[in-house]
Amino acid sequence: MRYPMAVLAGATVLFASLAQAADEKMTIAVFTKNSTNPAYQAFRIAADQVGHAANARIVHYVPNKPDNVDEQKEMVEHVLKDRPDAVIFIPVDDVAMIDSVKKLNEAKIPIVLVSNPLPGSFVTYVGADDYEIGYREARYLFEKLGGKGKIVIIEGTPAAPTNRERVRGYKRALAEFPGIDVLGSGIGNYQQPDARRLMAKFLGDYPEIDAVLSANDGMALGALEALKEAGRTSIVIGINGILPAVKQIETGAILASVDFNMFKIGCTATRAAVRYVRHEPLPEKVMLPAEIIDKNNYKSWLVPVEQQTCPEWSDVVR
Repeated sequence: MRYPMAVLAGATVLFASLAQAADEKMTIAVFTKNSTNPAYQAFRIAADQVGHAANARIVHYVPNKPDNVDEQKEMVEHVLKDRPDAVIFIPVDDVAMIDSVKKLNEAKIPIVLVSNPLPGSFVTYVGADDYEIGYREARYLFEKLGGKGKIVIIEGTPAAPTNRERVRGYKRALAEFPGIDVLGSGIGNYQQPDARRLMAKFLGDYPEIDAVLSANDGMALGALEALKEAGRTSIVIGINGILPAVKQIETGAILASVDFNMFKIGCTATRAAVRYVRHEPLPEKVMLPAEIIDKNNYKSWLVPVEQQTCPEWSDVVR
């Protein structure tokens, strides 16, 4: 069974801790989807920050191939043997990972579910309203276009609930703006290179594209690359508020982003896991608010994620 180096390193530490009776650190296994999306890197940084403050051992499980179901299933099997005190789980697929969650439930390993809802038993759920995020993103763009224009849509990974809900939000906004003409919609898999290739195809197919509605910032950046290569311009908008995208908002190359803040979600999910292990109360669900990031307020998001500080639990859960 093969694992990423980060997983192997973490697992080695875990085995060592289990062999030392005097070491009473709690161990928290953190599952994220990939190492290519900066939003998940921010999540892992947040988990490490909370873990360090709580004197907890954080072990990261990240598929080598982005969003790979088989790898994540193998990693769950690994965790079932190691039995950490808690698991923070972002499923790569809300259908394919149901059986793995069932196994964790049967093993009575507590799970903090993050971002992508799916059936099972969880100590709490931490996320944001992707339907509302998609709706707000699209509506903001359509209003900036004056209710008229030709657009293309770059969707995320089809199996991801975040993508399905954001696209559902797009459809609601489109119904409210009949003057918006969708030239094409395609899959960017939440990956910058995939979005760049898709956008290049759109540019070849359509001589006039007024705007690009992207389901995350990484894909928005990929669209920008394709536009630059083609010597074309379009209004571009994304989701996540990652630093590279916020810098493009500063220059005007990206119109805006919606703050689906994986750093804050990572902080909150890890604090929830720590609280559970310490027998402290938890709500059934924690939903973080989303905010539009544009020229009016972008400076607050220019701090590199490594320099950000997790909010206190009381600031998130009231």
